[in-house]
Amino acid sequence: MGPTEEFERAARLCGYRRIAGIDEAGRGPLAGPVVAAAVVLPVRCRLSGIDDSKQLSEGERARLYAAILEHAVGMGIGSADVDEIDRLNILEATKLAMRRAIDQLAPPPDYLLIDAVTLPGIGIPERPIIKGDSLSLSIAAASIIAKVTRDRLMAEYHDMFPEYDFLSHKGYGTREHLQRLACHGPCSIHRRTFRPVHEAILAAKREPSRRMCGTVLEQ
Repeated sequence: MGPTEEFERAARLCGYRRIAGIDEAGRGPLAGPVVAAAVVLPVRCRLSGIDDSKQLSEGERARLYAAILEHAVGMGIGSADVDEIDRLNILEATKLAMRRAIDQLAPPPDYLLIDAVTLPGIGIPERPIIKGDSLSLSIAAASIIAKVTRDRLMAEYHDMFPEYDFLSHKGYGTREHLQRLACHGPCSIHRRTFRPVHEAILAAKREPSRRMCGTVLEQ
């Protein structure tokens, strides 16, 4: 059936008026930031096609990104960089990115619908929802904004580090990415606390003169 306004309506019945959906993109990749978005949609939102970003094509996400930007009552975007991910761990870095996204909303929201995460001490009533991006329209909209924003950042990183082809895999641990990581070693946007990256660092220390580019990338 896709996401609905059921959770938003329940919050409005309790008297809340600025209800923000919160979601993130980029918890799983081996490289790049984690990005979060906070979106306040209008009452009885008429935007069609909004869904969990993972269920949409790149073209559909781009179309909906523009539509959400045009119609949203409020929108904020926050991120945590690779150094913060390695220092805090990915869950805490995700929460940091979410807090930064919420801080961008003006006026601030009075209620939060969050995809499967709690934000202790935020000072705003919140409702974490498992699989919220497929159930709540606001969270689904946030998932699209976060995903498109992060993908565009990774396209910029592709221009900086073309040898990793971030444009195609966006930093996720695909076979191609692992091969390129083995070939070139990690760059400055790789998450060094993530196992494949850590193992690549150890392998380079064990065999500093060994280069795998000419073998693995041709398989």
